[in-house]
Amino acid sequence: MTGLVYISEHARKTPDKPAVIMANSGRITTFGQLEENSNRAAHLFRSLGLGARSHVAMVIENRPEFFDACFGADRAGLYYTTISTKLTVEELAYIVTDSGSTVLLVSDAFASVASDLRRLCPQVKHFLMIGDVADGFKGWEAALATMPATPVPDEMQGRDMLYSSGTTGKPKGVKRPINGDPVGTRSYFVDNGYSLYGYGEGMVYLCPAPLYHAAPLRYSMLVSKVGGTLVIMEHFDAEESLRLIEKYRVTHSNWVPTMFVRMLKLPVDMRNHYDLSSHRVAIHGAGPISTATKQQMIDWWGPILHEYYAASEGNGMTYITSQEWLTHKGSVGRAIIGKLHIVDDESGVELPAGQSGLVYFADGQPFTYHNDEAKTQQAFNAKGWSTLGDVGYVDSEGYLYLTDRKAFMIISGGVNIYPQEAEHVLIEHPKVADVAVIGVPNEDFGEEVKAVVQPVDMTEAGPALAEELLAYCRQHLASIKCPRSIDFEEALPRHATGKLYKRLIKDRYWGNRTSRIV
Repeated sequence: MTGLVYISEHARKTPDKPAVIMANSGRITTFGQLEENSNRAAHLFRSLGLGARSHVAMVIENRPEFFDACFGADRAGLYYTTISTKLTVEELAYIVTDSGSTVLLVSDAFASVASDLRRLCPQVKHFLMIGDVADGFKGWEAALATMPATPVPDEMQGRDMLYSSGTTGKPKGVKRPINGDPVGTRSYFVDNGYSLYGYGEGMVYLCPAPLYHAAPLRYSMLVSKVGGTLVIMEHFDAEESLRLIEKYRVTHSNWVPTMFVRMLKLPVDMRNHYDLSSHRVAIHGAGPISTATKQQMIDWWGPILHEYYAASEGNGMTYITSQEWLTHKGSVGRAIIGKLHIVDDESGVELPAGQSGLVYFADGQPFTYHNDEAKTQQAFNAKGWSTLGDVGYVDSEGYLYLTDRKAFMIISGGVNIYPQEAEHVLIEHPKVADVAVIGVPNEDFGEEVKAVVQPVDMTEAGPALAEELLAYCRQHLASIKCPRSIDFEEALPRHATGKLYKRLIKDRYWGNRTSRIV
């Protein structure tokens, strides 16, 4: 396919068609409105001194203005950094400052930290606020109203610069080049939307996750570019997701595995109450999924699950359909962007099929970590292949199986233990709502395996439930892979997108030790 793909074409052809529908409020933004609003935003950014390849930061919850701002930056050739709304003010300020943004746009939901952001971000020249305006901020809506609704004369294709979620260290911005292409220039991501998922003008796409995260942001903006309608949930709720699929005749959706687990734990009669017949494509990624959970989802929804393995870095991607997965259970698919290589971490030697090592991609998309040349260099080997630090193996047919992230591998008595295996077992227990398996200090073995469990009913937490879960784990895994102890918590520290901040849990047990080797 050739040609440009952008919202402008759909605003011209179908200006009154809904581009964005907010699930809770029912508020609709049409393509005509999205076109005008994003043009005004592009002009506003220019008026604030943002030329091509400049940086703007945004702290906005799921609301219609999110798309006005992002498409405004996108068509003005800017780097736009959408930041998690769950961070502390100090964490927000770090990302705003590190990104080099001179314009900060926030919503009035964060008015309570507005003055702190102004104090902690001295390099920011212009502070804008959506909704009720706090002191020291300029009103977004009022500023937009003064701007032309036509494109800026120097339109250029921009792109996001997102920050890693910090699950394995301090967040770093993933920066990919802005090449000066016309707005709507086709990319591998656009082509994958068409070829893999059947994207098109007739699609209705449900987004149940926070828009600031990579997959929700990119997939949602792509839906608008190809002319589909977005249904955006302000907050994820398992049953509400099913109701929305039925109400809006949703055709496509995107999930993280935690959401599947939540939906599978709904009562069966509730799950079967809703008409999901319109639902053709359910995309998932952003984290490992247990074989049992995925099998249950396919049994329930049919073979409509499409799984990918990729990251904000965009250095490579694997993909697998439900049909393929049923004959390669546990795999995240074969490479469709870049070429897979499995490398021994110690020797740097490439490993044959069936042996686990660091997962590398060759010939993928270029990227750097903003303001961190050392981290960028660490991601690449001498051959120019890049890794995200994940551990896995490929089979003889080229299907990739992930076993863990290197940073979370447990080494106990010289044996490598991948906690993901025990996590997949324990999450299937009916009394477990969430679980993290980590390595904790052990004087004899260096580390021992511990599970931190969020029970469905916190009143059941105690020795009896711990023993029940340990016995359950031993039924399904070799004893060396099973936790030696279980602690209970009311809630585990998860990112709003479903990613687990395992580092925060580990730090509670390791304290201020400078080494993780006892």
